[in-house]
Amino acid sequence: MQGGHMSHAESVFMHPVVLLISQRLTIGMLLLFAVSILIFVGTEMLPGDVAQAILGQAATPQAVANLRLEMGLNEPALSRYLSWLWGILHGDLGTSLTTQKDIATAISGRLYNTLFLAFWAAIIAVPLAIGLGLIAVRYCDRWPDKLISGVTLATISLPEFVIGYILTYLLTVKLQLFSPVSLMFDGMSLAQKLNTIALPVMVLVMVVLAHMMRMTRAAILNVMESAYIETAVLKGMSPLAVITKHAVPNAIAPVVNVVMLNLAYLVVGVVVVEVVFVYPGMGQYLVDHVSKRDVPVVQACGLVFAAVYIGVNIIADVISILANPKLRHPK
Repeated sequence: MQGGHMSHAESVFMHPVVLLISQRLTIGMLLLFAVSILIFVGTEMLPGDVAQAILGQAATPQAVANLRLEMGLNEPALSRYLSWLWGILHGDLGTSLTTQKDIATAISGRLYNTLFLAFWAAIIAVPLAIGLGLIAVRYCDRWPDKLISGVTLATISLPEFVIGYILTYLLTVKLQLFSPVSLMFDGMSLAQKLNTIALPVMVLVMVVLAHMMRMTRAAILNVMESAYIETAVLKGMSPLAVITKHAVPNAIAPVVNVVMLNLAYLVVGVVVVEVVFVYPGMGQYLVDHVSKRDVPVVQACGLVFAAVYIGVNIIADVISILANPKLRHPK
């Protein structure tokens, strides 16, 4: 700084948008660090002995002691945590205790499957939720609004596995339109993959649709109470034009936040759906190894889910910051 004036580089770094984004990124990294501690402590508190679980009840005490020594389970918890964290920072998620395979390699394919499922659920759920939200606002407190709100509220009230079993009964047992098991494998065409994931996608859409629709409706109705909306109405604009040209652009920030939060849920909350349909994703992989007490796999999956959830939330925050004209053009 010279002569009391701030240089261009300093002004860029002191810009409210840059400061807020930096703050969100820092908070995200600290949250992920805190989550890593919670995951490690949580797995440490699990009952039973990993070595005993691997070798079985018939194993001799000496064999169990040797395996514990080989896996480093006799070392202090802090030492094991720091070693695990150091490995993660270098891209090493560890080795599965039960399969002796590299966890990062095993997770990569599973994560792709989970993201593939979440992507197609989002492609359907996001525009449908926003469209239904706009219809609900256009016919606020009339029968279309009440019908949409009632149906979506009913779907959000049911657990995922209940919706999954109902759809399975109706669409596979009765109508025989889909397979009850969503198995994916290499070499399948896109059409075959989409047919395979049809049922789990339907369940995920029904689960997240209600929340996105209701929050979209609430955000737009909140904007509709503004003075400039009244001015647009007095000018003789049609209700639909008022909503699409004035209300929606000013409700983007809260709507984006809701959409991104639900996208994060689609990735993290697929565990139940994947188990119900035996889908080869991260959720199914996690559940399989929880039952085997494969602690490194549980820790790695937990951290990956946390990273995705925190990352999507940071993206939502950044989009909201960039969409705020008061922050982009400070006085």
